[in-house]
Amino acid sequence: MTPQEDAETARLAFRDAMSRLAAAVHVVTTDGPAGRAGFTASAVTSVTDTPPTLLVCLNRASSVAGLFEKNNVLCVSTLTASQENISRAFGGSTPQEERFATGEWMVGDTGAPVLKNALVSFDCRIESAVASGTHHVLFCQVLGMHTGSDDEDALVYFRRRYHSLG
Repeated sequence: MTPQEDAETARLAFRDAMSRLAAAVHVVTTDGPAGRAGFTASAVTSVTDTPPTLLVCLNRASSVAGLFEKNNVLCVSTLTASQENISRAFGGSTPQEERFATGEWMVGDTGAPVLKNALVSFDCRIESAVASGTHHVLFCQVLGMHTGSDDEDALVYFRRRYHSLG
């Protein structure tokens, strides 16, 4: 095998292994001088509670990466099992304005769109970004939170499929 074939084999093996990690499904949104945009993400986690901080991974080559950088704010809305359609809209090639037609939105304190019926939403200011491989790792200070119904199940992604967890 050539080094390129070895690298591609390793990349695909890593992707297959990562598909075995169940993860909550989120929609990450922004609005501001650069415009409104959003994407579906599973690479979101807490960093610390003092001050409350999240980590969000964003592909640097994505069409929305520059908008998040310029707006410097975002909201992470964690989806319910009944919101799979929102995940699909924000995860595909759907135009940005059509993505936002799939849910009910309000404006957070930062100006970022907040999904009204999400399990929980975190309204954040981007504090720093670190480049790693193909992605930016965004460290986001949480400025506000909105919790949804306790009666909803979570939408999770596992083995390349959506599942309900409740």
